[in-house]
Amino acid sequence: MSTLGELLREMPFPVKAEPYSSEAWVRARAEAQPHVVAPPVVSARDEQIRALVEQLFFQHETVQVRNACFAPIDASSRAAATCFDVANALAGEGKYDVGLIDARIDGPLLQQELQLDVPSHARGSCVVSPHLWLVPRQSWRREPDRPLVTDRDLERLRDFMTEFDFSILCGAPASWLTARIAQNCDGLVLMLTANKTRRLVAAQIKELLGKARIPILGTVLAERRLPVPQGLYRKL
Repeated sequence: MSTLGELLREMPFPVKAEPYSSEAWVRARAEAQPHVVAPPVVSARDEQIRALVEQLFFQHETVQVRNACFAPIDASSRAAATCFDVANALAGEGKYDVGLIDARIDGPLLQQELQLDVPSHARGSCVVSPHLWLVPRQSWRREPDRPLVTDRDLERLRDFMTEFDFSILCGAPASWLTARIAQNCDGLVLMLTANKTRRLVAAQIKELLGKARIPILGTVLAERRLPVPQGLYRKL
């Protein structure tokens, strides 16, 4: 019997990630060499996001990935946060302009879910931080209140994507509509939910994406409990 990872050609994520240092290590280095600036403590999640960014955008030898759509198989509260973390990590490189695009057609607005200082009626791309922009859904949809995505909507979506070096599309749970939007990207990242996503449902989604000829760039396991609680990493 295939596992979910084998079934979806799972990217090696989540990776086992530990902080660069513990608080004790930082104190010891500061006492021994006060002139040396110790590296910051990095959380396990930050390390996992960095690993995902590296694997997704910088390790493809034949095809360069610039536009990726993230879509959960199940409705997941972590999908928006993960998209923001990925976009923020890319922008943090200081070399790339990154667009975080609300590619969902209903539900809470992305800027509201992430509690970003962007007006709910804003149109066009809005600066969130250096090198990072948010594109609200009403910026690319002519009639955001209708459960329909037109060819004109998709054209506007592509226009926004060309403004950035990298675009992260925060998509709705995987469906035929999500697939239609993802066809305008270099591929799709599936988000599985620990202890919730069913293998049969994942297989059906994979078949749907295959028929739509959408590359699966990898999978992300959301709401996973780390083998070691994050608070204990500081005591290792």
